[in-house]
Amino acid sequence: MAPERSIEMLNKEAVQAGFDRWRNRTGSPFDLLAPEAVWTIVGSSPLSKTYSREEFLDQVIGPFNARMATPLVPTVHGIYADGDMVIILFEASATTKDNRPYHNTYTWYFQMKEGKVVKAIAFFDTREFDEFWARVAPTK
Repeated sequence: MAPERSIEMLNKEAVQAGFDRWRNRTGSPFDLLAPEAVWTIVGSSPLSKTYSREEFLDQVIGPFNARMATPLVPTVHGIYADGDMVIILFEASATTKDNRPYHNTYTWYFQMKEGKVVKAIAFFDTREFDEFWARVAPTK
């Protein structure tokens, strides 16, 4: 009989699979968001606040992707789990619509429940993000 996997292991596997799908362009970690999920961007950016799942996807992720000429590609440096919390340290890069590189380092904290993210807290270089956000207009 196979040993039982801990909740930490199951959560790490779910998050790793989400990042693998993102890197392979077959999905994203946002597919892990539960309908009731909230996402907080920490810092002093104009976008720093707590969003509902739909607000986050509509007000941040959609406009972010509409500013990119190439998809954001993550490089994961570590995924750590303790209880229902999974912490992901990664870098991500893309080319913006004005043909300049975008690169940022992120740490996301995912509180998990039954394999889904119910609460996310995101840390990243908001200066880099804000400069890009103001410089590049979103296009469809």
